[in-house]
Amino acid sequence: MWCLPFCLICIALGVFGSENQVDKAMENAKIVPDVIVVGPKKLLQVNYLSGVKAELGNELTPTQVKDQPSVVWDAKPNSFYTLYLADIDITTGGAQPKENEWHQWLVGNILGGDVNSGETLTAFVGSGPPSKTGLHRYVIFVFEQPSKLNFDEPRISNRSIENRDKLSIKKFASKYNLGAPVAGNFYQAQYDDYVSVLYQQFGVN
Repeated sequence: MWCLPFCLICIALGVFGSENQVDKAMENAKIVPDVIVVGPKKLLQVNYLSGVKAELGNELTPTQVKDQPSVVWDAKPNSFYTLYLADIDITTGGAQPKENEWHQWLVGNILGGDVNSGETLTAFVGSGPPSKTGLHRYVIFVFEQPSKLNFDEPRISNRSIENRDKLSIKKFASKYNLGAPVAGNFYQAQYDDYVSVLYQQFGVN
């Protein structure tokens, strides 16, 4: 399981806090090129109701990030955007384990910076890293769409885990011609007591 060293967290919160260094922080965290080919240049502000915020690799708890955050970026008022949030450290079992993205939130056709105006493809759920799996990286990207799009993805409710591990953001971005993300951020989290509450929401014991 990948873990961002403390020294890199310090760098990310210091030097990499400036918008033009977001992609560098993601390269150091191996988000680029493993998850996305080209990283965003600008910072996506991600603020949670608990009072915490994502800060390029800081550690937050599932309890702190259980509610849908507010997100702010330098949006063009007449452009459409796609928002994506995922745990990128989910490991599947079997003879040849592999890393999968498990997406928590996916919204398309966001007009300007108003997420509420968008089309929810996957309803938001908080972070749910399994017990004894250490720190997981959670990435959140915003892509500028070429136009308003017709998405053929399955619609996923906040009580369903179906298909949440079936989406690769690289393939999704290529499919809809989204290009590189225009803004992004990431944080880390590991298991706490809220995760069992989330699993109950999914009907998983």
